[in-house]
Amino acid sequence: MANLLRPIFEHIQGDKSPLLLESNLVYKTISVLIHGAKLFYECGTRLWKFKGSEQAAAKEVFIGNLRLLEGELGDKKYFAGDAFGFVEIAIVPFGRWFYSYMTCAGFSIEEAAPNLVAWGKRCMERESVTKALCDPHNVYELVSILRKRDGVE
Repeated sequence: MANLLRPIFEHIQGDKSPLLLESNLVYKTISVLIHGAKLFYECGTRLWKFKGSEQAAAKEVFIGNLRLLEGELGDKKYFAGDAFGFVEIAIVPFGRWFYSYMTCAGFSIEEAAPNLVAWGKRCMERESVTKALCDPHNVYELVSILRKRDGVE
């Protein structure tokens, strides 16, 4: 199991910018997507870290964030149009967590944001993206370990 999780842990090592440290007060390890003053990653974490009303509230906010992203994407192939760009590089890693979010919180991201899911699949067709990101099931394995550690399961 440790070998499966190594890519995740290697990915989160290294220098941390002041903005990351300020924006990600608890973990200080994961890149964050900030919209307004809200942290996208933090909302996703609440989907697997909490149960009941706290999880339901996080799901509502998370789905709202997905719809916001989908609105920005519109009918374009990529956020900047026909070209794979910086926004894709910044956002596509969050898609590797979607399986964990859906499994833990019991909802469908594809129902909430079908165009965004299609965009994610297009991004994953790129060899450079596929090689750089870990498998969603490995992420879920990590989430399961964390949920057990935190007494969520």
